Amino acid sequence: MNEDLVIQKLMEHDEKLDLIFATMATKDDFNRLLEGQDEIMKILIRLDEERIFTNEHFKRADKRLDTDEEKIDNLDKRVDKIELQFQPI
Repeated sequence: MNEDLVIQKLMEHDEKLDLIFATMATKDDFNRLLEGQDEIMKILIRLDEERIFTNEHFKRADKRLDTDEEKIDNLDKRVDKIELQFQPI
């Protein structure tokens, strides 16, 4: 009777081990996963660097726009003065 119980337990353990082996990841599986994550991190780092440069580009463009708007305002004022000089009295 004791032998039967041992055999039954061994069979149960074999089934459990088969399930574990069927679902566990190997070192190769884990390495492929890490390689994929490394690639994702490289992409994220590149995107973050591009974001920084894009923001700086927009800041410079905004400054140029502000300068151009100032110049346009000054020109508008000069045109208004000139128009006043040519208005009929």
